[in-house]
Amino acid sequence: MNTPLTTTPAPQTGAVYWRVTIISLAAAAMLALTACAGMSPRETSTVVGATAGAIVGGAVTGTTAGAAVGAGAGGLVGNEVGKRNR
Repeated sequence: MNTPLTTTPAPQTGAVYWRVTIISLAAAAMLALTACAGMSPRETSTVVGATAGAIVGGAVTGTTAGAAVGAGAGGLVGNEVGKRNR
């Protein structure tokens, strides 16, 4: 007797990628927050500025170089803000 082979449907790969992305972002955020625990307010302002600058620079230009320039500029601004908040 010839019986047809049954196949299982392929998993939804889009849903798997979103789960991995969300878990990775959560892990990165937890790691970043843990790293900032012993920082001074000035150092924290510098890191927050650099992170925000990298995100904005990367989003606006769509390049890694734009993200790097944004991180540098954001770090400088964050450092100055941290100096003034003493």
